[in-house]
Amino acid sequence: MAIAFKSGVCFLHSPKPQVGIRHSSPDSSLSFKRLAPIAALSTSSPTLGLADTFKELKKQGKVAFIPYITAGDPDLSTTAEALKVLDACGSDIIELGVPYSDPLADGPVIQAAATRSLEKGTNLDNILDMLDKVLPELSCPVSLFTYYNPILKRGLGKFMSSIRDVGVQGLVVPDVPLEETEFLRKEALNNSIELVLLTTPTTPTERMKRIVDASEGFIYLVSSIGVTGARASVSGKVQSLLKDIKEATDKPVAVGFGISKPEHVKQIAGWGADGVIVGSAMVRLLGDAKSPTEGLKELESLTKSLKSALL
Repeated sequence: MAIAFKSGVCFLHSPKPQVGIRHSSPDSSLSFKRLAPIAALSTSSPTLGLADTFKELKKQGKVAFIPYITAGDPDLSTTAEALKVLDACGSDIIELGVPYSDPLADGPVIQAAATRSLEKGTNLDNILDMLDKVLPELSCPVSLFTYYNPILKRGLGKFMSSIRDVGVQGLVVPDVPLEETEFLRKEALNNSIELVLLTTPTTPTERMKRIVDASEGFIYLVSSIGVTGARASVSGKVQSLLKDIKEATDKPVAVGFGISKPEHVKQIAGWGADGVIVGSAMVRLLGDAKSPTEGLKELESLTKSLKSALL
């Protein structure tokens, strides 16, 4: 995939139906014009799901770039535009976090983003309304990252059918252990949702094998002990963990937690990962920006630099 830059805007030359974005004016309120085939606009979800996306990338000898952002921070309108920016600049899968008041796996950056989002009144219903409008415009699949409480509150079956109906293709639920995922996996399968499971540096080998057997879409390898958050370097143990997982399964493996720089992305790809997940660095830009417009510009710049590390 080649990236061409013109007037500070990201255009991608790739087999994706998405061609590019452009700003409406030099000072940019960041309204985006999407260019896509009529067939792509007529469906509520992209052609490829998570696993199929990895298969296509593998054929091309490429590693998936998977950014994460928190829904509703600084507001849902900005989230909608951020999804378009991430897609247009070459993201292969996007993770969208559902804000929750007690995000056990998340570090300070994403916790703060979730708090701000909830204070703005963000909830699952208005996230789904936003996705219903935006997902038909995207060329890459979107996976929700949510804790179990919002699922339980809505009802498992209704939750799965609701996210399916707006075009969500994947789901990560970090606070449900393997032994308690049976009903989640069943309902996800019934609704064609790929339930991604996580394994960590402290997961015993036999348990890791059960996790990779049960996971759909890809295996989420947590790169470090602890919560999410940008780190200065990536633990060398990730390389051996990747090797262990690759010996246990032929499913794709994506590495997340603590990844924030192009050199991290390049290093992890060199170790054999099929995908690289970047979260806190993205969330911080949107949360700390002086304005939504500025945040989106910075998000675009970071996405370009991280994506280029995989080309």
